[in-house]
Amino acid sequence: MSETYEPVIVGFLCNWCSYRAADLAGTARIKYAPNMRSIRVMCSGRVEPQFILKALRNGADGVMIAGCHPGECHYVNGNIKAKRRFVLLKKMLDQLGIEEERVQLLWASASEGIKLAEKVNEMTEALRPLGPLNWDEKVINRNNGYKAAEVLPVLEEA
Repeated sequence: MSETYEPVIVGFLCNWCSYRAADLAGTARIKYAPNMRSIRVMCSGRVEPQFILKALRNGADGVMIAGCHPGECHYVNGNIKAKRRFVLLKKMLDQLGIEEERVQLLWASASEGIKLAEKVNEMTEALRPLGPLNWDEKVINRNNGYKAAEVLPVLEEA
């Protein structure tokens, strides 16, 4: 792998906890890898699996979903819903030949800016040796040349 390769991570961050943790990390001047592109969502439970698949298909090397700690969701059980979806998504990604390190789930409260920063650093370091995802090569070629729309029709709707 080239020394200049830097993975691109799309982060779906809960408005009430994780997004504020990222804000705290910034205002506290905590240094962490600038590889994550944050997308603010109202709740981690609102992150549909097709959002993650679309991010990967469109060039992200990894996706982080971050939300409130279980039992502390502002929408009661949104983070539990996110956890169930995450488990199923990991199984689907495995069948597609995508490494499990590429999609991570994190619970981080608004006061855990350091924890979020550490997780971004860890994920960045885990993705570097894997190299770029190359969706077409990994998914389409692995599935006998079928186009992504034929393999996963839901991607075209997202």
